[in-house]
Amino acid sequence: MPTDSVVHQLAIRAGNKLRDERLTLATAESCTGGMVATAITDISGSSGWFERGFVTYSNQAKHEMIGVPTDMLDKHGAVSEPVARAMAEGALRNSRAQVSLAITGVAGPGGGTKEKPVGMVVFGWSNRLHTEVETVVFKGDREQIRVQAATHALRGLLKLLDEKER
Repeated sequence: MPTDSVVHQLAIRAGNKLRDERLTLATAESCTGGMVATAITDISGSSGWFERGFVTYSNQAKHEMIGVPTDMLDKHGAVSEPVARAMAEGALRNSRAQVSLAITGVAGPGGGTKEKPVGMVVFGWSNRLHTEVETVVFKGDREQIRVQAATHALRGLLKLLDEKER
């Protein structure tokens, strides 16, 4: 699947910023299935600023690969702000990166509930000093939701990197 052009352009911007600041990124993705990592590694030279990506689609993978506590998953569900925070922080703990982003959500078309509808995606961004989380509900089909989620995650990363400078 070709990477969406907006996602690709944001990945380039993020890469330039990370390279300029001599930082590396780790990703923890669930509903996007590695879309952000793909956009990043489509860029020549990304090995200079992309440390690793975790695709943690199942709860077991979230626990085993990045240390999300099983009791947290049981209590809040995979699509929740506590889990997105734990994913972002776990990606840093299990890598050498200085910044991370995490994405977990319901891309559809099934799997949604009244409390967690299709299109609900939760993000986490961390720089080892603080972690930001945000919940957004996107509209569209599965592919549109995933592209919107990847776009939002990269925009949030750029915001995190800009705040670091202040």
